Amino acid sequence: MSKKLVAYFSASGVTAGLAKNLTEAAGADLYEIRPAVPYTNADLNWQDKNSRSSVEMNDKSFRPAIADTDANIADYDTIFVGFPIWWYVAPTIINTFLEAYDFSGKTIVLFATSGGSGMGNSSKELKTSVSDTAVIKDGKRFSASTSVDELKKWVESLGV
Repeated sequence: MSKKLVAYFSASGVTAGLAKNLTEAAGADLYEIRPAVPYTNADLNWQDKNSRSSVEMNDKSFRPAIADTDANIADYDTIFVGFPIWWYVAPTIINTFLEAYDFSGKTIVLFATSGGSGMGNSSKELKTSVSDTAVIKDGKRFSASTSVDELKKWVESLGV
């Protein structure tokens, strides 16, 4: 049986709740991807072109610093990577996380929360941050209230 990790970034707590349910559903360990400098509500104001999140997302090469690199990725076969959708894709802090570790030979399954946007080009934009031997699965966008049972069915459908 493969060993699984749920690694997630949550700016406002929505993705954190989903990640905790997914951890239970998948029989996985949990790891929070924390920014070195936490985001404030003002940082997350997508309507302000000068807000921190807007500036980061307008520059695809931007890599926000993460608080630590304590995830023991080598211990896992499958890593679920979760995030809120920002500007129709994963926030660039997810690239920072992926670039901080060696995911060679690992299966990465994306999951996300969003008020309405889909996954967009998230997997394509994240693929450049991992080795060629890592497999990134597109995954799925979920509502914050998705049940453990629903998530269990999704995990089983993945065959990981």
